Amino acid sequence: MSSPQLSWAQDAFCLEFAPMSDLVITNLTKKFGRLTVLDNVSVTASDGQILTLLGPSGCGKSTTLWSIAGLLRPDGGSIVVGDQTLFNHDSSAFLPPERRDCGVVFQSYAVWPHMKVRDNVGYPLRLRRYKPEALRRRVDEVLELVDLSDQADRFPHQLSGGQQQRVALARALAFPPRLLLLDEPFSNLDAKLRERTRDWLLQLQRKIGVTTVFVTHDQDEALAMSDRIAVMSTGTVRQIGTPEQIYNDPADLFVADFVGTSNLLEGTVIGRAKGILTIKIDGLDQAIHVPSAIDSDGVVVAVRPEALALLPDDASSDGYEMTVNGPVLDRSYHGHHFRYRVGVGEQALVVETRERTDSSHVRVGIPRDGYKLFRPRTDPAPKAAQ
Repeated sequence: MSSPQLSWAQDAFCLEFAPMSDLVITNLTKKFGRLTVLDNVSVTASDGQILTLLGPSGCGKSTTLWSIAGLLRPDGGSIVVGDQTLFNHDSSAFLPPERRDCGVVFQSYAVWPHMKVRDNVGYPLRLRRYKPEALRRRVDEVLELVDLSDQADRFPHQLSGGQQQRVALARALAFPPRLLLLDEPFSNLDAKLRERTRDWLLQLQRKIGVTTVFVTHDQDEALAMSDRIAVMSTGTVRQIGTPEQIYNDPADLFVADFVGTSNLLEGTVIGRAKGILTIKIDGLDQAIHVPSAIDSDGVVVAVRPEALALLPDDASSDGYEMTVNGPVLDRSYHGHHFRYRVGVGEQALVVETRERTDSSHVRVGIPRDGYKLFRPRTDPAPKAAQ
């Protein structure tokens, strides 16, 4: 993504975009009355990257995005894009929204129903007093970019939900943005259209190379679209990293539980020796041995369903930290895998595998490198890795 231009292979046109920019947010805070919505949030995105703010409703992800756009004024911290300071509490700097060169797509799309597609897209350019010929040319280019050239003279009510979303995106790109901000842009689309639109938008972003901040509560979307993910909870960043880092090496129990599916098995530390913990999992006779520096007596063992294996009764247990037997509580078919819920002591294990079994009892293998160890939720969470 070294060029700030998008050139189609057929060289139909060359569409100019603003130079790509790094985004640096440092110690951002925001309160509404006594409620702290953002608590020292620090995240970064390199130029051309997609940074996703992922978390449950009310975690502060949209507040962070609105602060970047200038629609909210934070109470502390700073926001810098490239060499431009958008906000700095210490120096009282606050750049108004219209000077931030941010393209924003809201959850509701916010397309004006009384304007044709062409006029919706050209609105930001009219505000900036573009000359008519330059405005028309830019609108035509952006509509071609989002595959809406043949819809230019239609009204929003004549478009599908996916087409209305592309109108909102075209409007966000009409005046070349330094940042593209997407606030839950797929939430109003059905599942199949969400997937198609997500793939299309990802390809488009890679072509134009604009630094993008994407807000979602959908873990699958975050994993599929992001260069980096910031997992948020109650106004804080719990972990920031690549999708692979977030999924395979979660920083704490919240991240392990929120991103993807995890089996969470409660246990007790019954021995410590040379950095190795001996852990008794509740309801099981066996213990596991884990290298860890956790100083809590109570622990939670997290293991992904796809890391578990269904083993024949006569199979070797080599390579497995533990094997357990239990009844199949329920089973379901998901196209590319089967899902089994297996009773294990007082708990249950979810197993995802391509293997089919009709047995009422099964043997489950937990591999030695297939789990993570965390403090219980009542313990202070470890500091998120930056």
